Amino acid sequence: MSSPRGLFVGGNWKMNGTLDSSKKLIDHLIASKLDESTEIVVAPPFIHLLQVKDYLQASSHPNIKVSAQNAYHKSSGAFTGEVSVDQLVDAQVPWVIIGHSERRTLFGEADHNVAEKTKAALEAGLSVILCIGETLEQREKDETVSVVTRQLNAVEQEVKDWSKIVVAYEPVWAIGTGKVATSQQAQEVHSEIRKWAASKLGQSVANKLRIIYGGSVAAKNCKELSTQADIDGFLVGGASLKPEFVDIVNARL
Repeated sequence: MSSPRGLFVGGNWKMNGTLDSSKKLIDHLIASKLDESTEIVVAPPFIHLLQVKDYLQASSHPNIKVSAQNAYHKSSGAFTGEVSVDQLVDAQVPWVIIGHSERRTLFGEADHNVAEKTKAALEAGLSVILCIGETLEQREKDETVSVVTRQLNAVEQEVKDWSKIVVAYEPVWAIGTGKVATSQQAQEVHSEIRKWAASKLGQSVANKLRIIYGGSVAAKNCKELSTQADIDGFLVGGASLKPEFVDIVNARL
């Protein structure tokens, strides 16, 4: 039985593409028949963000929005190379990805950094895709639940209103590796996240909270994953740069 919450599909383009390829990706999306009940968010590199936003606004497609891949929690200042949440709001970018495993592992973002960024983004009026997940070593030590709840607890200490947060569970061992958690493995962790939300945030919030899966999501596995009770969509990496992204958006058709 699939989740009663609407499907949410994010495409994280990471550090890929050109201005031309970004336009072609959007042109393909706009020209495709898409499930009208699926909420779609695409996250281009910063240098392409405004162009993609303008393309989408010109197309008047109601279900596709843009997201930044990261943001800094300070509103302005001497932070070379960073983009602030306030600048995203000023540019009318509605979403931001916070805490992606690549930010955590490659750039040293700790749980408290992710929490302060999430708080700043929400206070500025942005919606947040909050990423959590465990490494292969942590999974093999049976630490998955303790790791993801620790990451969530850090944010919960700073944020009380979760209505504009989508939680993305991304097992680090399955990102860009071609490995994917089985639908049962993914559902088990999603269920634990929802139990955490019920105990920390209340059952009503837990029932509404969208929890999406990321980690080598592709057309071949999205339909089975989408049938799970607590999987509300996907955060897609490599496949979001390919035509099959449309198949993932349409996973419930």
